[in-house]
Amino acid sequence: MNIAGSTNSLYTTARLHTPGCSCSLCSPAPVDTASKLEEPGKLSTESTRVKLGSELSSEEEQQIAKLRARDRQVRQHEQAHMAAAAGLAVSAPSYTYQRGPDGVSYAIGGEVSIDVSPGRTPEETLEKAQQIERAALAPKDPSGQDQAVAAQARQMAQEARIELSTQDKEEAGAANADPASTASASAQQDDTRSNRASRAYAAQQSPTLQPSLISAYA
Repeated sequence: MNIAGSTNSLYTTARLHTPGCSCSLCSPAPVDTASKLEEPGKLSTESTRVKLGSELSSEEEQQIAKLRARDRQVRQHEQAHMAAAAGLAVSAPSYTYQRGPDGVSYAIGGEVSIDVSPGRTPEETLEKAQQIERAALAPKDPSGQDQAVAAQARQMAQEARIELSTQDKEEAGAANADPASTASASAQQDDTRSNRASRAYAAQQSPTLQPSLISAYA
């Protein structure tokens, strides 16, 4: 499963695809006409007419075995993305099917859409970006598109960390400014009290006050 980012914005939705997906995002080459969308497990009328009551050839049996293996791989891949995406998934897995010689449609590709919009806060955005990366790399065989979306998620996380760092610096600057103002005001108060004490002491020692004291005891 690959994750294909939106063409309009990184922070909208992304689609996760299986490796080897034949969609236009993953494979620009024309898709084989045998590989088309069909309902899973649905027998083709044409195939049923050809194979009904007849034996499958060795080559056809080998082809069916490969299609079954591919079907299991695709579904496991998509389910790994779904489990890791959790609440970020905005759709159930969708699959591309190919009809086998037995008339059964087998999944050969798939995708899951997930929400990759930013959070309401830098903290929420960081947490979300980390979950997006986990969802993209959840399968044991992440595709090239999965790797690309994981890289976008890391960029999203880095931007959130920068925003958080900026906020921390601004808050620290505001906190440092307040103690300085308090200390300055305290120093001014101490200086005022010291000046008052000095003036009081000088007044007690001044000669001009002695006659008044003597006269009071006369």
